[in-house]
Amino acid sequence: MGTSVLSLRMDHELLERLRDHAAKRGMSVQDYVVRTLVRSDFDERFQAAVEETERFYGVP
Repeated sequence: MGTSVLSLRMDHELLERLRDHAAKRGMSVQDYVVRTLVRSDFDERFQAAVEETERFYGVP
């Protein structure tokens, strides 16, 4: 299996929040994000967030 690079642009406030969450677990931001993405419930949580965002913006 090969590897790929994922690049993200985020505002300072979000990055600080991620740093805080990662630091509480003794992890780097990169490790924290990867661990979050591989959680077994990520797909369900992501779909719920998408649906909530669509409701907020009134997307049919």
